[in-house]
Amino acid sequence: MTDQAKNLRMKMEQSHSRHEAKTVAFISGKGGVGKSNIGLNFSLELVRRNKKVVLIDLDVGMGNINILLGLQPKYTIVDMFTERLSITEIIEQGPQGLSYIAGGTGLSGFLEMKQTEKNYFYKQFEQLTEMYDYIIFDMGAGITETSLFFILAADECIVVTTGEPTAITDAYSMIKQITINGGSMPLHLILNRARSHGEMNSLKQLQQVIKQFLQIDVHPLGIIPEDKHVVQAVMQQVPFSILNEKAPAARSIKQITESYLNKEKAVPVTDGRAFLQKLKNLLRGKF
Repeated sequence: MTDQAKNLRMKMEQSHSRHEAKTVAFISGKGGVGKSNIGLNFSLELVRRNKKVVLIDLDVGMGNINILLGLQPKYTIVDMFTERLSITEIIEQGPQGLSYIAGGTGLSGFLEMKQTEKNYFYKQFEQLTEMYDYIIFDMGAGITETSLFFILAADECIVVTTGEPTAITDAYSMIKQITINGGSMPLHLILNRARSHGEMNSLKQLQQVIKQFLQIDVHPLGIIPEDKHVVQAVMQQVPFSILNEKAPAARSIKQITESYLNKEKAVPVTDGRAFLQKLKNLLRGKF
């Protein structure tokens, strides 16, 4: 048995009595705002706090988590269906104990899959809820018919935007789509590539507009400054919080993770299998 297989089995054995995995979807209204990079480094910060985390690349057709990690995955989520693999077989091991599942185009036709295929996915996914504390989805930018179901079923969503007017507008539109489709999960905001601390006002203004016109509360988690180390990290295919943990962006993602965990203390523990039940209900038109 390989070391990776042993580690995964140990996680299952240690966690078989717990069903508390929380599903968190990282989303954005438009591409190019750094969503995947933030989701990756946020996941790593959770791991550093002794959380068991699996990051799933659900950016159908444009998945790039493996590129940011500088790793070549043996399998993608597509292979789970085409080769009838177990979900533990497609889990890759990233840095510092982070697990991740590489993306592909396999879920683009999820809605059209036969029920037997969907049931296979449900059965495999349930294993993750027993193995991990957090299941992080890196969703594609915007909303597709398929991605909407996964977003609505998630326990929480973190919306990543920049201070650019188009990005702010698209973030608002994204949240509006979630709301009008019945989404009621906690929503958090992160503003990326801030050129000054004053851009926190943009986040607060967006929060106020959402409250005024959509009548929902969103929770700003913080801002991440424009940082040359992030560009260097992307070029070197190393997460920026690993490349230089003292860099401004790395310090900010650490503070944002702390803020998230502090807010989470006031929220009841979630049964990870609730995600599957919500997803099934949505697909049956009962949500």
